[in-house]
Amino acid sequence: MARVLHIEDDPRNRLLVRKLLLAEGHEVVDAADGVEGVRLALAERPDLVLVDINIPGLDGYEVTLRLRTEASLAQVPIIAITAEGDRETSLAVGCDGFLQKPIDARKFAQEVGRYLKGFRPSLVSFSDATGERLRMQSGRIVAHLEQKVSELSSANERLRDMDRLRIEFYRNVSHELATPLTPIVGYLRMLADEELGDLNKAQLKALRAMDDSVRRLRGVLDNLVDVTALETGKMRFFHKEYDFVDTVRRTLASFADKVDDRKITLLEELPKGGLPGHADADRLGRAIGQILDNAIKFTPEGGIVGVSVRSHESTYEIMIADTGDGVADDRAARIFDAFYQVDGSATRSFGGVGVGLAIARKVARGLGGDLVLVPEGATIEGMFLGGAAFSLTVAKRAPQAVAEP
Repeated sequence: MARVLHIEDDPRNRLLVRKLLLAEGHEVVDAADGVEGVRLALAERPDLVLVDINIPGLDGYEVTLRLRTEASLAQVPIIAITAEGDRETSLAVGCDGFLQKPIDARKFAQEVGRYLKGFRPSLVSFSDATGERLRMQSGRIVAHLEQKVSELSSANERLRDMDRLRIEFYRNVSHELATPLTPIVGYLRMLADEELGDLNKAQLKALRAMDDSVRRLRGVLDNLVDVTALETGKMRFFHKEYDFVDTVRRTLASFADKVDDRKITLLEELPKGGLPGHADADRLGRAIGQILDNAIKFTPEGGIVGVSVRSHESTYEIMIADTGDGVADDRAARIFDAFYQVDGSATRSFGGVGVGLAIARKVARGLGGDLVLVPEGATIEGMFLGGAAFSLTVAKRAPQAVAEP
């Protein structure tokens, strides 16, 4: 039996045609507008196309003209099925037949079957009036496309304005949060160090809890600052001599409490000696921290996170892998997009705003390297970790430059 593409915006008409054709054993593919109809025609390669003339997006004439430019659809019959279209114009733009609405339910499937078997109406000679209608139709199509281009241009400009406002919002929010946060951090430290008086155990415990929350808030604020730099293409680096291994060790130490809380086994495969380099060690440490935080977050309690460091000819590499669920193939291309989250719902299991990997990749590239997902997992300390695995590389001597978008 045949595959029929039906392009019709009225769901009642689609349902009727579907029932009539399914009863004859045909397969029916539906489209509710002209643009979707063209897409399905190119993708599905139907044996016959039924198209209403008065449909949104591209009308039936425009759809027919578009499909007739495809060599692979040259022999596919296109039937106009409409209450408002003109028969001569329909045939002139490339339709092979014309069925008037309302359709005759008793004869409709038979009519479609005739076209599938090769029936074509007798050729007609078009009058001067038909030629004029075709010229008017062509002009209308051009006007329609001009309108769409204008609408798209206006929408694009609005998106640019919104993008500028969004970046300005990030900048303002970062400033407004940083101003009151600075004295909070300072006074918390003074209280915890008992510079303002002795504290009992309950008070110290409360201060530690507050300090943890402030650190988390500070991390979100730092990410907002970095996102602003990322969006504007002005992520600046301040290079100096440093040790790559020492930077990795200090970053790992800052996550010791998280690792213990989640009962995670941390495998470390680090060189015994140092690896001297020239780069922005602070930004590098934060980039490594973003990846490590993800690994800890997405690894089940009691799982394993592995970290290995290697020196190559002109770069240093850190591999971070875990025993979590990994990254699905259909999500792998987007995980480095700012604000993208595999689960972006309000009820998701994991926190964060989805900018960590985007920032880490921008830092890695700004330091002359890159950050990539290793889909096959990684072996660290002789153990294969098949969850998510990321490789971050940096040049041994990072270029003096601003990371471009």
